[in-house]
Amino acid sequence: MRSFLMLSIVVLSLLQAESYQEARESCSAFNDLKHRQNSAHQKLKIGERYRVMREQNDHYYITIPGVAVPNRWVEKRCFAQKSAVESAKPSVYKADKKPEKRYDGPKHTGIVKPSHLLLALSWQNAFCETHRSRRECRQGRGSNSTDDRFVLHGLWPQPRDNQYCNVPPNLKQYDKSKQWNRLPKLVLSAETRKTLLQVMPGSISNLHRHEWIKHGTCSGNHAEAYFKEAISLTRQFADSKVGTFFAANRGRVVNLKQVRAKVEESFGKGSGNKVELRCDRGMITELWLHLGNRSSDLSTLLKKGKNIRSRCRQGRIDRAGFR
Repeated sequence: MRSFLMLSIVVLSLLQAESYQEARESCSAFNDLKHRQNSAHQKLKIGERYRVMREQNDHYYITIPGVAVPNRWVEKRCFAQKSAVESAKPSVYKADKKPEKRYDGPKHTGIVKPSHLLLALSWQNAFCETHRSRRECRQGRGSNSTDDRFVLHGLWPQPRDNQYCNVPPNLKQYDKSKQWNRLPKLVLSAETRKTLLQVMPGSISNLHRHEWIKHGTCSGNHAEAYFKEAISLTRQFADSKVGTFFAANRGRVVNLKQVRAKVEESFGKGSGNKVELRCDRGMITELWLHLGNRSSDLSTLLKKGKNIRSRCRQGRIDRAGFR
């Protein structure tokens, strides 16, 4: 009798842990997590429910019945927004039924505008080379793609621990677990949304929601003003001699001295010392600009910024396309 009871408990636990997700997009289902193979070119069928065996970061490991390789990796975004863990047991964090409009409006009482900012700009070719599975990198990637440009990663109030201002625990948890699709939609003008798709390709993956929750809430601005400022600064830099220099030297190794010299040609003497290189796998992936605040002119902000040391001294400027 006792053995039967224990067996019943185990079976019941397994049944409760099993979960299913309904497909909302016809996404490819890959054999491996890095999307290197898709046997028989399998895709999800919209409206069909799939068994989820486990979760890993932004992917589900699902079963597709009746195919040669039934166990596949698919991005979570392709399914209904409820996670597999939530469908198996109650969530620790209660989802808000209404978006947090307080973050999208101008109500920032008690938040003082920071005296310094850090503008993080990604070289899009290198970002996609190191993040191939990201949605913004899979669309239109190839040898003829036009990703030879700097794009907006984020505009971060300083010091670095100035984050998540007045953000409730549930939203902070969603952000830290990279469930950015569960963060509230931002109240932005149609023009700003359209421009963000160009200047911040990662907004396709809800990067803008993450940046707002983690950093923008500490800016002292509402979302519209925060992103307009970030867009303007990004364009000023991308359209400078630095942007031209990077595009002209694709595939070549350049050093910190060369980059800082081009910054000074564009934004004035001393501005180069406010810029650091961020590198990965021998490539320059980002430039970080250490700025002052309370100006819309990038030259002025760089003059107000702090001199910074750069650990990366040189790197290759990546070309478009995967290698």
